[in-house]
Amino acid sequence: MATSRRWTFTLAEEFGHRNITPDVEALVTEAGFQTGVVTVHLPGSTGAVTTIEYEPGALEDLRRALDQIAPADENYEHNKAWHDGNGFSHVRSALLKTSISVPVIDGKLQLGTWQEILLLNLDNRKRTRDVVAVVVGT
Repeated sequence: MATSRRWTFTLAEEFGHRNITPDVEALVTEAGFQTGVVTVHLPGSTGAVTTIEYEPGALEDLRRALDQIAPADENYEHNKAWHDGNGFSHVRSALLKTSISVPVIDGKLQLGTWQEILLLNLDNRKRTRDVVAVVVGT
């Protein structure tokens, strides 16, 4: 059996973020499965779904790491081809990924004590992002 959901969120440019753990937990509760897995996916190539301790210091550390790994002001071949200036966001998205799967045991997401599910807009402009989730279980 499976249950799915789609949400839409508007996020600021370059590091707009939202903790979507409560949304995913509500879906898991609604599905009523005791054992299973939930997959959360962001369709698109300039955003990401990941996990982190959702607190200002960890978020700032992640942003700083992304700025070092894929700086916004570098020369990207993507920018030469499309002239949209968001080559860095495609690289960041590819590194972080656009989907995660989390086990469900005893009807609960199996996240660590401080681990939460983070939705990120990495594009150089404000974006409205769709997020889809599917819970499969028994």
